Order: sequence, then C-alpha cells, then structure tokens
Amino acid sequence: MSELSLATLPDGTTPDVAVYPAFALDYENRPARRTDPPLLCIEIQSPSQSVEEMVDKTNVCFGFGVRSCWVVVPAVKGIFVYDRPGHYAFFHGDDTLQDLTLNIALPLSTVFA
Repeated sequence: MSELSLATLPDGTTPDVAVYPAFALDYENRPARRTDPPLLCIEIQSPSQSVEEMVDKTNVCFGFGVRSCWVVVPAVKGIFVYDRPGHYAFFHGDDTLQDLTLNIALPLSTVFA
C-alpha cells in the first residue's frame, strides 16, 4: 500500500512503515486511514527529529494496539526495538536485530548496506 494513516488519538499518525498480516488489497474500498493496528510500526529518524519525538511516536502506536515499534537511527546505523512503552533493545554495527515479540531476526548489515 502507499502511505496510510492510523486512526490514533487525538489526530492520527502516519508511520514511515506499517506491517500488517497478509490481506487482499482492495484499492477501491480500503480507506487510507486504518482503524486496526498494524503488527509493527517503523519510524526513521530524520536529522530534524529529536529522540523525544521518536519515543512519543512509539507511545502513540502502543496506545493504538501496535505490538512492536522500531526506531531507525541512520546517523549511528542503529535501531531501537520497543516491545512496550519505555522498554527497548538497541542494535547497531554487526548486530542481528531481534524482535522477540514478532519473532523477527534481521542482520543490520542488510539494512545499512
């Protein structure tokens, strides 16, 4: 899907990447604003965004029912993997990212190649 918004309170949010279980695409009838939470939201920090802003985005997503949130920090080639508000593991360098909530293992060398 192209860009979509999540119907989070108070104003909605648009994650950089949202991962849903497989479903049949229906471009004519599927709204761009989703009321069901994705399994995973991924936010990519830009130079103008603060760490606090990124953490706030994860809290909004968890409040909506998202199971896992990743915050990608390109400046240090690292990824914070949150499994609940305020609780994360940080992966960088030659690490293999481990998302235990969603059972995902991903070598960072494939992300930051």
